[in-house]
Amino acid sequence: MNKRIAVILSGCGVFDGSEIYESVITLLRLDQNGAEYQCFAPDITQHHVINHVTGEEVPESRNVLVEAARLARGNIRDVVECEAADYDALIIPGGFGAAKNLSDFALTGADMIVQADVLKVVQGFAEAKKPVGLICIAPAMAGKLFGAGVRCTIGNDGETAEAIQMTGAEHVDCPVHDIVVDEANKLVTTPAYMLAGSISEAATGINRLVDKILEMA
Repeated sequence: MNKRIAVILSGCGVFDGSEIYESVITLLRLDQNGAEYQCFAPDITQHHVINHVTGEEVPESRNVLVEAARLARGNIRDVVECEAADYDALIIPGGFGAAKNLSDFALTGADMIVQADVLKVVQGFAEAKKPVGLICIAPAMAGKLFGAGVRCTIGNDGETAEAIQMTGAEHVDCPVHDIVVDEANKLVTTPAYMLAGSISEAATGINRLVDKILEMA
C-alpha cells in the first residue's frame, strides 16, 4: 500500500503564503516516490496580502484555504479534517505564510502562537509517533509544536536561530543541501529558501527531507 502523506499549506506566494517552489518540489518528490498526498490549509483570513511585484502590502483580504487551493489544483481540505490516524506522515513547506498565517512568528518572534487547528494536527502526529517534516521558516514553530529540546534547523541565520532557541528548541546550523533529523521526535527539517539561491539548490534539501520522511513513515 502506498504511503499517505498530509501536506499543510499556508496560502499561495512566498511573502504571504506557502513558498510555491518549495510546495511543488515537495509534492513532486512525494509523487516520484509513489506516495499519495492530501493538501490541507486552515480556513482563516491570511495576515495580509503582499503585491509580489512591488513587495508592498495591499488593502485586500484573502482566505488561506482558498489561496492554497491554487497550489493544490483545487484538491485541498480544511486542516480541521486532518487526522493523524489517516496518514503516515506530515510535511509543512515554508514561505512567510508559515510565520504569518500558521503562526505569528514573523510578528512576535519567540513569543509566537501557532494557529490552533494547525497546532492540534501537528501534535496529533507527534503523539502518534508519526514523522513530521518542516521546511524553510516552518521549523521556527518546532519548539511550540514539540516542546523543549527538539532539534531543528532554518539554516544559519543567527537572529532567527536565536529566536527559535528562545522557544526551547535546539537550533542546528545546516547547509542548504542537507537535513537535520531529530530521531526522538521524528522531526526532519531543512533550510530550503532560507539559504537557497536557486530552485535546484532548494530541491536538494527538500528531496532529502521527503525521502527521509518516507523512510521513517
